[in-house]
Order: sequence, then C-alpha cells, then structure tokens
Amino acid sequence: MTTRIPNAMATKSSGEAAYDAVIGSIRDGVYAPGQRLREEEVGDRLRLSRTPVREALRRLEADGIVEHRARIGAIVRKLDHGEVVELYEMRVVLERTAAELAARHGSDAEFDTLDELNQEIAAERSNPARAAAINQDFHRGLYLACRNRFLVEAARGLNNSLLLLGPTTFTDAGRIDIVVRQHQMIVDALRACDAEAAGAATEAHLQTSLRHRLKAMAR
Repeated sequence: MTTRIPNAMATKSSGEAAYDAVIGSIRDGVYAPGQRLREEEVGDRLRLSRTPVREALRRLEADGIVEHRARIGAIVRKLDHGEVVELYEMRVVLERTAAELAARHGSDAEFDTLDELNQEIAAERSNPARAAAINQDFHRGLYLACRNRFLVEAARGLNNSLLLLGPTTFTDAGRIDIVVRQHQMIVDALRACDAEAAGAATEAHLQTSLRHRLKAMAR
C-alpha cells in the first residue's frame, strides 16, 4: 500500500512532508511499535527520495518516536509497562488542567463540537479504528478549548508518544460505551462551567484508559 502525501503538505519541505507522513502512518497502524523502518521502503511508500526520509527519521528519533538499534537500524519505539504508566501520569497532569481551564474559558461552540465528536465515536462501534481516530480529535479539542498555548504545546510532544502505545483498546467488548459515557461526563461538567468536576471526570477517564491499556499489554 502506498501512502499518498496530502495536498496540504505540498507547500512543506520534503523533510517536513516525510515527517508528517511517517507520523500519520504510525498513527494509522501502518508501522507498529517495534517495527523496523527501512529508508528505501518508507521512501517508496511515501514517494520520496531517501534523503528527506532520513531527515524525518532523525527528527523522529530526536522526538523519542523512533530509536536506532545496532545492526538493525531505525525502529518504532515500543513502550514498556513503566513507560506507559509514566505517560498516563503526565496525561493526567496536563489533561486534567486542560479540562479545568476549558471549563473556565471554553465556548459553547467548542463544547458542542466535543459533544458531536463523542456522538460520532458512539456511532462507530463496529469500526474501532475509526472510533479511536475520532477519540484523538475529542482529546485534541479539549486541549484547544483550554485557551493556553503553552499547555497545548506541552501536550503536543506527549500526544506523539501516545502513538507508541500500539493497537487501540477500542476492540474490547463494551470499551467504546465506557469511553462515550465518560466523555459525556466531561462535556456536561464543561457546560456547567464546573472546573473541579471537569478535571475529576477527565482524570477518572484517563485512569480507566490506563487500566484497559495495561490489561491489553498483559495478554
């Protein structure tokens, strides 16, 4: 399968385009944690020469998304148990704060968008991969509603690390129903401008997500 670079990338440098395309491929599951990234194969898939691909892989290594192993080359990093727990600990810190700020500064239009995204997740019960993609949009929207550019920037690097978690847990029976219900609690608290409730609902949601993730890793 060949990954087509979106038109929006046409104005970017080839290195930036390669970076965005590889990130997108990891997000879509084309490249999984632990999988080797051969420059030639990646370049053929993205229809780019090896030079921008090499540049992209070096940048991804600096970001902690890719690691270089002797006699193997570049591979997508795979998080261990401890790293997953640490990642979620930071998510709780940042995302709880984002929810609290969003309850104070977010707009009704933004809350409406979060509500609509949550309904879209519910409608994709038979398509876990699509539901997971919409879920990412939901959490991104929560950060944007907080009105704090420094918090949004801090979350960007953390969200890249989420790509290393592997396959979605949305394939588990009843998982999407739990996510939708917990998202609704967050949205309801935001609409009520209740910062404490929004933060608590967000933390509870992430703790539930961590439990499902660790359960999946233990299989």
